Amino acid sequence: MSTRSPINACISGTGFYVPPRVVTNDDLITQYGIETTDEWIQQRTGIQSRRFADAGVGTAELGANAAQDALQDAGLEANDLDLIIVATLSPDFAFPGSGVLLQHRLGLNEGADAKHVPALDIRNQCSGFLYSLTTANAMVRSGACKHVLCVGAETHSAALDLSTRGRTISSLFGDGAGAVIVSATDEDRGIRSIHIGADGSHAEILSQRIWDIRDRPFIALNADGIGQVAPEAMYAQMNGRMVFKHAVSRMSAALHRACDEANTTLEDIDLFFFHQANMRINQYVAELLKLPADRVPHNIHRYGNTTAATLPILLAEAVDSGTLVAGKKIALVAFGSGFTWGASILDW
Repeated sequence: MSTRSPINACISGTGFYVPPRVVTNDDLITQYGIETTDEWIQQRTGIQSRRFADAGVGTAELGANAAQDALQDAGLEANDLDLIIVATLSPDFAFPGSGVLLQHRLGLNEGADAKHVPALDIRNQCSGFLYSLTTANAMVRSGACKHVLCVGAETHSAALDLSTRGRTISSLFGDGAGAVIVSATDEDRGIRSIHIGADGSHAEILSQRIWDIRDRPFIALNADGIGQVAPEAMYAQMNGRMVFKHAVSRMSAALHRACDEANTTLEDIDLFFFHQANMRINQYVAELLKLPADRVPHNIHRYGNTTAATLPILLAEAVDSGTLVAGKKIALVAFGSGFTWGASILDW
């Protein structure tokens, strides 16, 4: 009687793409007239610059560029994919989702051998990539899929209040995309555990409402029947102190939970990849957990907060630089709007 080896899910390829336009803290002052200083932003966030996409460039396009990079790294073609998952809080349209737009950009609906790979969106903001990874892991380990593309992509710049009124939030965010391929393997490596959670009682502490579907009409109309959105609904709103407090506690707890589920300890982990929302949050968590600084890479100073894209961008850069190599044990941790959070332990 033969026994079948268990299916593990590993990350077989990584990729990322950021727009070429660099916007420094000083550019926010000189180009947009925001009353702030480079020192003020860096002291509070650790951010020095971010990337903004040009007009006409949307989330699916950024994501497709990252996806092509990840496919090449994995040695795969788009036709090898069995599922596409796009995590974003800035989809190209209200509907359909950016997943199908990205799928079409990969050329999967063309030619006689077109493979209409299913595509879906995940709307869990800063935790979106970990929620995507959870879904991909389950699909691969169940045998339903062999290769799943997970993309985190954001085009924040189109929806930021780039004025002095909105400086507290608009200085935080940038555009970009990261992607990974989650593949089946019979090797003893890959995703060891994932823990995700949510607390909807704090849903409006960090939110961008734009509309309320309970209202009739869901966007207020003026006398000419044209929809009008007030600034407090159009732009993201955040209670920074409460977000900081919950981020620290939830990220720490989620990491401990993921370690327990993987039967490992913090001391066993070689690299800790934290969601790049605020350098001060990440430094506080690292100090609380007594993590060595050289095991916690950052890139928020160059890209700002790219929400669902931060973790896959960070992973791709670590691979490209040679920091992340086969055999290392890593942790992924995120917290964001919802509130939602998660952590995962992987053997690379």
